[in-house]
Amino acid sequence: MALTPEDVVTKQFQHVRFKEGFDPDEVDDFLDEIVVEWRKTIAENDELKAKLAAYESGETPAASSNDENVVEEVPAPVAAVEPAPAPASDPAPAAASAGIIELAQRLHDEHVAEGKAQRDKLISDAQAQAASIISEAEARGRDEVARLEAERVSLEGRISDLQQFEKDYRGQLRGFIESKLRDLDTTGVSAGA
Repeated sequence: MALTPEDVVTKQFQHVRFKEGFDPDEVDDFLDEIVVEWRKTIAENDELKAKLAAYESGETPAASSNDENVVEEVPAPVAAVEPAPAPASDPAPAAASAGIIELAQRLHDEHVAEGKAQRDKLISDAQAQAASIISEAEARGRDEVARLEAERVSLEGRISDLQQFEKDYRGQLRGFIESKLRDLDTTGVSAGA
């Protein structure tokens, strides 16, 4: 299928999210310029084909409004003139279109590659940051566990000391009370005698 200016005008591109791309307005403006030039080239090509057909049939082509300074030539008798070979279609517009498409494709590929590289860099940076955060959290967790373990050992030692103090205090208190009771018994017996 041959590509026409209408194909360029009606071509729809999908929008890509979360990636850099071309400015749609700028692309549309540029495609509009291509369509205008393409239509001019097609009209000029059609006009030249009509003139060639008229010339080959022996008719005098009518001067177009663009040919103000053209002197109309009378063709020689048909028998004396060899028919001109049919001209190959001018490859310049097709080559220009192909060049533009190739340039657009190359720019697209470059932007896609740049986007992928940026994506990969962001992912690797995020992974490195996540690993750093995790290792920092693990180190803080180990430090906190070690601090709490030391505090537990200290508290257990303090509890042991307090239990021993309580045991000693109870023993001393019992001994003191028993000695006072004996003293009371002996003072009561001696006061009664």
